[in-house]
Amino acid sequence: MIGSGMGAMAAAARLAVAGHRVTVFERSATYGGAVGSVRREGFAFDTGPGLLHLPAVWRDLFVKTGKEPLEQCVDLVQVDPASRHLFADGTDVTLPNASRAGIVSALEGALGAGAGERWGGFLGRAREAWDRSRRPLLEEPLRSDWHPLERDPYPAVRQRRLLRSRQAGTVAEVGAWELGDPRLAALFDAYALSYGLDPRSAPASAALLPYMEQTFGSWYVTGGLRELARAVYERCVARRVEFVFGAEVNAIVERDDRAAGVALADGTVVEADWVVAGIGNVRSLTTSPLWHDGEVSAQTSADLVQPGRFTVLLALRGARPSTAHRTVVHSLDPEAEAEAVFGGRAADHPTVTVLRPDDPLTRPDAEHEAITVSATVAGQGGQLDWSDKALRERYAELLLDAAGRATGGVRELRERLLWHEVLTPVETGVLTPPALAGGRGRWLHPGNSTRLPGLLLVGGHAHPGGGLAHAGMSGALVAGLIVEGADFRGSQ
Repeated sequence: MIGSGMGAMAAAARLAVAGHRVTVFERSATYGGAVGSVRREGFAFDTGPGLLHLPAVWRDLFVKTGKEPLEQCVDLVQVDPASRHLFADGTDVTLPNASRAGIVSALEGALGAGAGERWGGFLGRAREAWDRSRRPLLEEPLRSDWHPLERDPYPAVRQRRLLRSRQAGTVAEVGAWELGDPRLAALFDAYALSYGLDPRSAPASAALLPYMEQTFGSWYVTGGLRELARAVYERCVARRVEFVFGAEVNAIVERDDRAAGVALADGTVVEADWVVAGIGNVRSLTTSPLWHDGEVSAQTSADLVQPGRFTVLLALRGARPSTAHRTVVHSLDPEAEAEAVFGGRAADHPTVTVLRPDDPLTRPDAEHEAITVSATVAGQGGQLDWSDKALRERYAELLLDAAGRATGGVRELRERLLWHEVLTPVETGVLTPPALAGGRGRWLHPGNSTRLPGLLLVGGHAHPGGGLAHAGMSGALVAGLIVEGADFRGSQ
């Protein structure tokens, strides 16, 4: 196994239970991939995802790999309310967790008559898209005949546009044509943006993202999402998976036209019956073609602009007030934000997410608070150099100002501030979006199987794409392909 991200560990645990001897080579000093943390002076912060959606994926992993269920290994807490939203016009709305009727009612009350009904209708169409695409998109290996997934499963409402009938094909068009309110459009845009998707070009099937969250709920792990990574790692170790940290893989060893092991940077060669790569640059490890013409490949995914996340960790004096766990401060100009993020520039008015967990394990005592503030930004390179100290501090100030709107005022926030730490795409890498149907297959990821026998791909850079839930699904698919072989037809 190359890499110890969440998808790789999910596959490793399942393979070990099936009787395989599994060794994981990780070039860094720890496990978990993007699910990291920062601990300092009694404060603890997640540096990757801060909330868990579709926890059933990880519950299934723990059921299939041992006697102790997920809830016995971590403290899983349902977040309610799910989120608070502050829109550009000053509208403030708080949405309940996993309650479609409650969400519709909240939007109707805050945004005006008809707003909740339109969002409810949108969620209904999103459910149809979910029912049409869930299994081939998330629960089955990507088939060689993947072309049905080129079509968008979202049943867009027919609109009369420019003297002809049209259907919304992108997130932005759904917002403008179906939701009919700039605040509802901003709500949908923010979901897409948080996964690294451009609302102007992402297919309408991205409706699955708010549908999944608002249907199956938002969850928090006490101590932070890093605790989930710890639990999965410990499950792997309990099943005798071996981890070798500080071990960089330089090449995939091939023998008889098959992957037969890995070569490490120190010259060590380790033989294996199977090689599972949980990294994004797998092409650099082999000269063999991994995809044929016409297949979904890394080249298909690489034409997507991959933004990252700018994060500010805030250590505050003073007790945490009664407030929402998550507040989203929406951009004053969503269109300009998308142009900047996906054009390689720093947005002047980013959409900012503020996480304020009511969790004693994240702070020294009850008289302090740990807050994480983040925004999706253009990735490292091009016109931006996130290693530039002046740029980092300037953008941190921008996020602090936005966070002040969510916490009772910029002045109060700054008066409570003990210290802050900044993380950019230089430290945390890129956002890898989940696979989506539609767009002629542009939003799919390479299949878990490759054209090099014995080599499989797992994690956010492979089917079914990025995100914690998707990583767990990817691990299940890879384990199934190895244990059951070519007859494997997907998770049950």
